[in-house]
Amino acid sequence: MMPEFKRVAGTGDLKPGMGMVAEVDGQAIALFNVDGTFYAIDNTCVHRGGPLGEGELEGDVVTCPWHAWQFNVKTGVSVNNPSACVKSYQVQVDGNDIKVLL
Repeated sequence: MMPEFKRVAGTGDLKPGMGMVAEVDGQAIALFNVDGTFYAIDNTCVHRGGPLGEGELEGDVVTCPWHAWQFNVKTGVSVNNPSACVKSYQVQVDGNDIKVLL
């Protein structure tokens, strides 16, 4: 199947500096609003599977709520261990819809 942009949330659902978990086609995506720009990464922390979308966002870094691993939400790369990373997704805003390339 060809990847396509799928709606994950509305732009009004996510205030700047916040994150959320959205499920699309059975896949959990962590969605973040960094100063009005939206970023999406895999919701599952590579350390122990913590929900990154529920973590605290500071600037463009999210801290996993389980064991405090940190990831850059723009790239998915771990701040603590650059060899560890979660998948990052291309995001598109279409009107009031936030869409992620899946």
